[in-house]
Amino acid sequence: MSILHKALQEQAESLRTTRGALLKERGETVLGSVTIEQVLGGMRGVPALICDTSSVSADEGLRIRNIPIMELTNITPEETFWLLVTGRRATAEELDALQSEFAKFYAIPQYVVDTLKAMPKDAHPMAMLSVGLLAMEKESAFRAAYDKGAGKDALWQSMVNDAVRLIASMPGIAAAVYRIRFDKGDVIAPLTDDQDLSNNFAHMLGVSDSKEWKDLLRLYLVLHSDHEGGNVSAMTSYVVSSALSDAYYSVSAAMGGLAGPLHGLANQECLRFILDVKEKFNGVPSEDEIRAYTWERLKNGQVIPGYGHAVLRVVDPRFTAFHEFAVSHGIVDDNVAIVQRIFKVVPEVLVEQGKAKNPWPNVDAYSGSLLYAFGMKEFDFYTVMFGVSRAIGLCSQMVVNRMMGAPIVRPKSLTLTEMKSK
Repeated sequence: MSILHKALQEQAESLRTTRGALLKERGETVLGSVTIEQVLGGMRGVPALICDTSSVSADEGLRIRNIPIMELTNITPEETFWLLVTGRRATAEELDALQSEFAKFYAIPQYVVDTLKAMPKDAHPMAMLSVGLLAMEKESAFRAAYDKGAGKDALWQSMVNDAVRLIASMPGIAAAVYRIRFDKGDVIAPLTDDQDLSNNFAHMLGVSDSKEWKDLLRLYLVLHSDHEGGNVSAMTSYVVSSALSDAYYSVSAAMGGLAGPLHGLANQECLRFILDVKEKFNGVPSEDEIRAYTWERLKNGQVIPGYGHAVLRVVDPRFTAFHEFAVSHGIVDDNVAIVQRIFKVVPEVLVEQGKAKNPWPNVDAYSGSLLYAFGMKEFDFYTVMFGVSRAIGLCSQMVVNRMMGAPIVRPKSLTLTEMKSK
């Protein structure tokens, strides 16, 4: 039994006990009402899921295990996973053991590389990422345990094994996708003298060897790791894994949701907007030029990409974290400068217009410009980067849900005719 399994053993029993007590003692408690508008509007705001790993409030933003994300900007992806899944910070001994366990799986199987190479030359990187994950499904310890008759109360232990291997393999799969899809040369093997996950990811991508690039990837993987349970990718993995599908099936399904323009694809759409602004003004526009251009777009019924959020009503703290990274690392780049200048102007214009529920920027308004500044200019790969990070949260949620014995998800659906009769 690994050090992580030992840390979770007592929690698993406690979670099942707490869940059982809630069902028995307060199972009839009403959490809220559901309107036809909410049902037709994509279940927006309907309380229907359990997510203990993170939460998002309108006036504060993301908290990981009740810790504001801005207090976690200096930790590693490995520490993030430990915090998400256990609910507490790792000790130095625990972190070292977890890194050693991850390092066993940084090198992905050759059959995964061969599978990726066999895909069409113009395959979308997100499709390649999903295929790479599905190819590895044969490695699932969870499915093997289930096939051998493991009881539901014990399945969480093999889900931990899947989570560790999947999270550790994601950087290698993603890097292989990048090298193969964009003709970057041979797939790069992981480091033999460094167990750090983000350092290995940076190395395998082959974009840059700079300390700043490695630190950006570390921050990127932490900031995008988890965002409560109701977003498309998290909810998708929640539903799929509730059927006792293993982590590879569940995360691959989630990547299909992340690939959508209304979810993970938004970061590249924001960067495309920044590049369009740069081209239109032949460089970094003045604040007055941005103000006029913003009004022009709004009057034409267009939005400002990266501004507004389904939940937040403040500046996304992850945007702030990227901004502080750019400033502290002295990033000199036209696209980053445009992002910073837009931030000075657009919120006040949106407030003046009076239509936006949230005039503040979200994380997508910044992330793409930083990747681009370090030389990763392949837009279609940006959501893959998001996926590598989000897998940390998805797997954490799956482990916790299996520990508490969460049931299969099966909400009731209605026809339009039935709604009309309500």
